[in-house]
Amino acid sequence: MSAPTTDEVTLSGQVEAPPPDVETMREAVNRLLDPDAVAGVLPLPDEEIETLTLQITGHLAVIMPEVERTAVALNRQSIPRYCALACLGEAKMKLGEKPSAQLPHARRLARVLNALCDHFETLTGSDS
Repeated sequence: MSAPTTDEVTLSGQVEAPPPDVETMREAVNRLLDPDAVAGVLPLPDEEIETLTLQITGHLAVIMPEVERTAVALNRQSIPRYCALACLGEAKMKLGEKPSAQLPHARRLARVLNALCDHFETLTGSDS
């Protein structure tokens, strides 16, 4: 068994994953929400929408536990905690939706990912 390379091992022996790559997450968000991000490619082909949806879903799977872990550590009366947890509920709801159309669903997921990136940066004091 080899030692982790990019992950940190905590004192309890658990492997701690590196922080979410918010910059990469925002790039995926911008491809769906910023019409100037991909010149000459609008509207996006169905295959690209599907790929971006899968990518954003994966990003959500990475950032949601981090936001939750950080938020629940705050005081129960904390406004940033309340807002982050409400956004997590919204993300879970959107992930559970059965989409009627690909692009609107992908954009809803992109907006909630963008909001979670904002909450992550606020809660951790980081800025991408």
